[in-house]
Amino acid sequence: MSTLQPENPSIERRIALQRVGRIDPESIDDYLAEEGFVALRQLLQSANPDSVIEAVTTAGVRGHGGAGFPTGRKWYFVAKADAPVKYVVCNADESEPGTLKDRLIMEGDPFSLIEAMIIAGFTVGATTGFIYLRGEYNLARHRLENAIRQAEAAGFLGRDILGSGIDFSLHLHSGAGAYICGEETALISSLEGYRGEPRSKPPYPTQSGLWGRPTLVNNVETLVRIPPILRHGAAWYRASGTAGSPGTQIVTLLGDVNWRGVVEVPFGISTRRLIDDVGQGVKGGALKLVQSGGSSGGIIPPEWLDLPLDFDSGRAGVVLGSGALLVCNAHRCVVDLTTVVMAFFRAESCGKCVPCRVGTVELHTLLQRLTEGRGTLRDLSLLETMGAMVKRTSFCGLGITAPNVLLDGLRHFRDEYIAHARDHRCPAAVCAMQDSAWGELPHLATVG
Repeated sequence: MSTLQPENPSIERRIALQRVGRIDPESIDDYLAEEGFVALRQLLQSANPDSVIEAVTTAGVRGHGGAGFPTGRKWYFVAKADAPVKYVVCNADESEPGTLKDRLIMEGDPFSLIEAMIIAGFTVGATTGFIYLRGEYNLARHRLENAIRQAEAAGFLGRDILGSGIDFSLHLHSGAGAYICGEETALISSLEGYRGEPRSKPPYPTQSGLWGRPTLVNNVETLVRIPPILRHGAAWYRASGTAGSPGTQIVTLLGDVNWRGVVEVPFGISTRRLIDDVGQGVKGGALKLVQSGGSSGGIIPPEWLDLPLDFDSGRAGVVLGSGALLVCNAHRCVVDLTTVVMAFFRAESCGKCVPCRVGTVELHTLLQRLTEGRGTLRDLSLLETMGAMVKRTSFCGLGITAPNVLLDGLRHFRDEYIAHARDHRCPAAVCAMQDSAWGELPHLATVG
């Protein structure tokens, strides 16, 4: 499939993806010709790190890793922390199924991430940065290594950057395939050489992160938005999006649509417009649902297609999450979908807490019973009760979000679950005693 759609000015506004597909990602000269390192040069000349925090805060940038925490506030906490050593960490462990936006940036515009991390280090007072990269992203690793070498040779990285007296070194670390390491404290534990498991908060990484030092952790898409904001101003950034969610979001469109790939659109756009204008309509039948935000997201039923997609849409039940949208036509089975999603979480639970370690296994087992024609109506009550328990009592975001798709499925498509449990029949005719149509879903992030 095509990965990046040809730019469509009527629906797109590219900020994070502004150079992807336009420059040679292995040439620093190409990057420099497209306003590369302009923001860094201006910052070093002004020697005013507080201006960066002010610009990021005024622009309203929020974390694009799924949580949507205000980026300026996080940078402020690390900058004001009283410590002799601080770190900047880029979370590039993009392991959410169906999500490949960070990969596209690193493969198509790696110098933008390097510039952003140098700016972040200067702003918060850190001289060392780490990129924690998904282990399967071999091309991204190659291009980042090449970009780091060229940036060092050109004087943008290392000691005394551009004669400013500022030092910043950057290191690349490949993960070992653990989904949980997308959670920032588990990522930090992995960087330190320990098992990737989440830590208790507080203290937060902004206070005590990598090796106990104040640490700024942002994902790729969040970081690369900073240089263009410094070049063009906060008002320029806020010209797109909504009041509560300024700017743009990269969306990965997958599933039963006529065009699949990645597009960057202003916040506030509706799912319907993405499907119709970007995906060129539903393929293979009428629309049944959209799974949003990756496996940890939720389900958007047809009647919610016109709700805006932004950081605040979760209040209405639409989870934006990682920006992945999996479109499903009427021939897909919701029970089968939720079974595969729960199999993913069962495999990826780190095992630290009982609710997630045991709960995901039991939920998956109950769902398997339904898809194999061995379920009962009592199983539906168990699924709801246990799903709510796992969501309420798990230690970290993995367990808290693991039952989302299941609970949404029971809420919006209960009749389909009843058909499996009472009648031992799959209305979509793809599970129960038939082959699953979703066998590859857990691996979308790998093969995408």
